[in-house]
Amino acid sequence: MAETVYLLFPIIYAVLNAASYILYTIDKFKARKGSWRISEQGLLIASLFGPIGALLGMQHFRHKTQKPMFKFLVPAFTGIHILLVLWINL
Repeated sequence: MAETVYLLFPIIYAVLNAASYILYTIDKFKARKGSWRISEQGLLIASLFGPIGALLGMQHFRHKTQKPMFKFLVPAFTGIHILLVLWINL
């Protein structure tokens, strides 16, 4: 059972981060077109579960980088996730 968790965790974590990156990508392109957008709350929830993908999406597309909530929360979520991964592996 433990081996299965250790195998599935990185895969699920990568999928969550990829989904977060994709959401930031979609929102940026929707913003350029002036059409329907993903809510800020939705992007922040995605950032909570996939902060590395969110941070990469923010930097790559220069999206939401000036909004104070995103400017501070997404790096904080990333730091928390890094600390949790280090703590789990110790």
